[in-house]
Amino acid sequence: MAVTQQEIESRLWAAADELRVAMPEAQYSSVVFPLMFWKYLSDTWDHHHQEFLADNEGLDDLSAEEAHEIEYRDYQSFEIPFIHPGTVQRRRASWTSILATITQPGLGRRVRASLQAIETANPDKFSRLFGSMTWTSDEVLSGEVLAAVMQAMDRTPKMHEGNMSHDVLGGAYEYLLKRFSDGSGTRAGQFFTPREVVELLVEVLDSKGFESVYDPTCGSGGMLIASANLLKARGGRGYTLSLHGQEAVPDTAGVARMNLFMHNLTQFQVEVGDTLKDPRFKNPDGSVAQFDVIVANPPYSLKWRPWTNDPRAIGGVAPQSSADWAFVQHMIASMDPKKGRAGVVLPHGVLFRGLQEAAIRQRVLDDDLLEAVIGLPANLFYSTSIPTCILVFRAPGTKAEERQDGVLFIDASKRFTKAKNRNVLMEADIADVVTAYHSNAESDGKPVDPDDSDGGLAARFVLTTEIAANGYDLNIGRYIKQAAAEPEDLGTLIDAYNIARAERQKTEQRMLAVLAAAGIEGFDE
Repeated sequence: MAVTQQEIESRLWAAADELRVAMPEAQYSSVVFPLMFWKYLSDTWDHHHQEFLADNEGLDDLSAEEAHEIEYRDYQSFEIPFIHPGTVQRRRASWTSILATITQPGLGRRVRASLQAIETANPDKFSRLFGSMTWTSDEVLSGEVLAAVMQAMDRTPKMHEGNMSHDVLGGAYEYLLKRFSDGSGTRAGQFFTPREVVELLVEVLDSKGFESVYDPTCGSGGMLIASANLLKARGGRGYTLSLHGQEAVPDTAGVARMNLFMHNLTQFQVEVGDTLKDPRFKNPDGSVAQFDVIVANPPYSLKWRPWTNDPRAIGGVAPQSSADWAFVQHMIASMDPKKGRAGVVLPHGVLFRGLQEAAIRQRVLDDDLLEAVIGLPANLFYSTSIPTCILVFRAPGTKAEERQDGVLFIDASKRFTKAKNRNVLMEADIADVVTAYHSNAESDGKPVDPDDSDGGLAARFVLTTEIAANGYDLNIGRYIKQAAAEPEDLGTLIDAYNIARAERQKTEQRMLAVLAAAGIEGFDE
């Protein structure tokens, strides 16, 4: 009988819920995902081992070495070794083997030894896969609670291809990601981007078969997986994509690797490190590697140590108070020169903030790298309620002719449905935005669908000359009136006020200087 999505999801959540007595929901993922993946590996290994035994029932004269060679050549794609070999504690590092010992002291140590043994035995596939594993310490998670989680998880159906599809397995993994995000508040934004935002971004960038896809702040790997899923949904082969990601938090990088495996995507490389300080994907000459598609939802307004001499810093260096444009500069440097395109989700402040960011913005526009600005509704994310936008970039000289020397603005700030914890984009909203992106929008800002009774979507192509006349300000409200009427969040209003105040002060100083030169004084008292 086929395993249903609902069945596996409910049983996995029941296992996760055993942790409620030991830690907040925000920390569940560090325990549940390694255990779930360990069970998946063990169930898969056991399934193929039984196939090997059944097919070789009459080969009792094989030596242990010969049997091992045949099994791992023809049946297994990874190894689950023994822990404590050569001792009385010797046992296979599998889920079922360790589960049989849950009543014995030291369960956490045995689990840790098993996961480390799997990593060591499969360095090309599983190196650093399970993260720091601090939860295996009795001080962090008692043996009793760990045993309860494992027993509850063992009640899930066998997680191997003979019992459930990778679609079901990957869906269950994503279900847990969302549940942890729904319940963990702002910390969820560290590794999870809402699915509909991801879908919109990957549809706009439209990955093709055998292309390379790169996420410099990959979190749980959702954007890489969505790129493959979209290609598959369109009749292509998602597994032909070459997937690359970098993540600063080791445990989160492990979550991404497990997520990719659960979705049956094996052509990937996820590295750990600070992308701005230490990009891990490089060419032999030291320059950053280049990819066909770059997608990202980086941490917003991140304080960072600015570059002192870095070729990525086109137009200047982003301020220490916000690395938003530094991430954009890195993505631009990472675009393949022939067909590279990039999409990034960022707060609206990047559209109009001044000083160093204004200089970078001007260079990007003068080089005609920015193709589109898509304004999204407020409160879409778990980690912030502010409205965000998607910026789409194209490698130099690769824009379509009708998109050259200008920027397409799309305002979708009204297109959302209220949910329990946040606003969501529906399938129709995503489809309409994608349609607007591919359309030849009029310069008068005419709505893409004027018959839409709900309104809420307008697009306009704006020449760079007009943007330059506005001081290279990309605020959507300057170019689409609908956006100007929208209520803005407090942070955006404060940013806009500070910019206007600074401009007023400069104008007053110039006026006073002119008056003083003419002998007219007293206005500055």
